[in-house]
Amino acid sequence: MSHSRLEFFDALAARASAGVLGAYSSSFSLATALLGSRERADIRALYAMVRVADEIVDGVGAEAGVDVAACLDAYEHAALAVMRSRFSPDPVLHSFGRTARACGFEEEWVRAFFTSMRADIAPRPMREEDFGRYVYGSAEVIGLMCVAIFVRGVEVAPHEREAMWASARRLGAAFQKINFLRDLGEDAARLGRRYYETPLSEEAKARIVREIRAD
Repeated sequence: MSHSRLEFFDALAARASAGVLGAYSSSFSLATALLGSRERADIRALYAMVRVADEIVDGVGAEAGVDVAACLDAYEHAALAVMRSRFSPDPVLHSFGRTARACGFEEEWVRAFFTSMRADIAPRPMREEDFGRYVYGSAEVIGLMCVAIFVRGVEVAPHEREAMWASARRLGAAFQKINFLRDLGEDAARLGRRYYETPLSEEAKARIVREIRAD
């Protein structure tokens, strides 16, 4: 059976997203094998877009000598545009757009994600409200998008969806706080980012662990 040029590009874009995941996270790539083929493809598409945005702000953009803020702004604009369009010349964004449209991603989730990424370009001490906003955009909305992927095509009652969203946000927050603790030294030394006070007292660490367990 012959395929259209667009279908050919769809398949190429899916392979590109799978390649990004495989290159950056062998463990997560392996874990996605437990999912159904459709869910696996959608998770790869989400991961790849998020990973490219991470790389823009985590050093690749600076090493390339580009204006990191302008590059991130352009990538956000392209990501939002492909949520309304059937095609992007960027294979990773093309794949993300297909998933975003099919799963009903909200533009607010994507905007919140990029707001958090933007905060990493010129890091500064975080107040409590800054921290909550950052965690929401960098982790909780990823959980919301994963829920949208998992319930694609499934009838879900509003109260059940709200419960799923709340749980996904808490789980995403827990993962992010674990990452902050794990990478505390590297984030401060290499990237100048301090999501928690450094050095971290035993009392503060115990409080954070309690928060993670509660999440």
